[in-house]
Amino acid sequence: MDERKVIFSGAQPSGKLTLGNYLGALKNWVALQDEYNCYYCIVDLHAITVPQDPKNLRKNTIDALAQYIACGLDPEKSTIFIQSHVSAHAELNWALNSITYMGELNRMTQFKEKSKKNEANLNGALFTYPVLMAADILLYQADLVPVGEDQKQHLELARNLAQRFNGKYSDTFKVPDPYIPKVGARIMSLQEPTKKMSKSDDNVNGFIGLVEDGNSIAKKVKRAVTDSLGIVKCSDEQPGVKNLLNIYSKLSGKSVEEIERMYEGKGYGDFKKDTAEVVVEGLRPIREKYEDLLKNKDYLESIYTEGAEKAERVARKTLRKVYKKVGFIPRKFV
Repeated sequence: MDERKVIFSGAQPSGKLTLGNYLGALKNWVALQDEYNCYYCIVDLHAITVPQDPKNLRKNTIDALAQYIACGLDPEKSTIFIQSHVSAHAELNWALNSITYMGELNRMTQFKEKSKKNEANLNGALFTYPVLMAADILLYQADLVPVGEDQKQHLELARNLAQRFNGKYSDTFKVPDPYIPKVGARIMSLQEPTKKMSKSDDNVNGFIGLVEDGNSIAKKVKRAVTDSLGIVKCSDEQPGVKNLLNIYSKLSGKSVEEIERMYEGKGYGDFKKDTAEVVVEGLRPIREKYEDLLKNKDYLESIYTEGAEKAERVARKTLRKVYKKVGFIPRKFV
């Protein structure tokens, strides 16, 4: 019996992962594997809230899995699976929809933001996907959920729904808490350093792909927006320089203060050149591992198959409790 606390997290297979995804999330996921019982999910059901090319979605899903493993996620330590392979996610989503208020969903800021970008495809799934996110978390009786600033509202909804269901039907779900890493890393756009780095950025120079070619990475770092002060200092008044310092620090293991001292009296040219080298060398092992993994599709298939089987056993146990409590007649077949 695994007595460790449960952590659940997931990411959409909506394209290549970025340096921001790695330093802000995946690196932490890897560190959590020895201390927690971790469920890491590729949330392909969430991905179709916006238009997807089916062929690309399948490719992106396998790419995401390969990148997870290349970053250090270990299928022997964590349950790694594809969301659509565990039907309980969609089934619990429906049950939770029945206790979710329209007003709660109307207040979701991410829906407001995404609806502006997808006016031609303003669908019901985009409106209700925070309920699916709650189902993702609650199925595994998660104690903790690593969340960024943009997901705190969704976790609060999951907490509310767990408490509401428990209050109506008796204790069924654990009420999850946010997991706040001891050392966080919020990586910003290289071109708009007041915005978070995103793979959906229209400006390709704003983000660094996790498995991007080294020459391309170096060019992007050297083009990164800084300022006219010419001083390498971690200051809110210098968001571009601050962002590069954070990237340098997280990949090199050196403190920001140590890096600042290294570049006293030097201009941005040397700083950017060295930062580019740190990023290229820091990501090289991930890219090489990823490329090797893509040559072994049978191995990747075995990971997501075994992961789904493990996840299914836990998720189905929770779903059976939910179905019994809401009044559904138990099915007699497996």
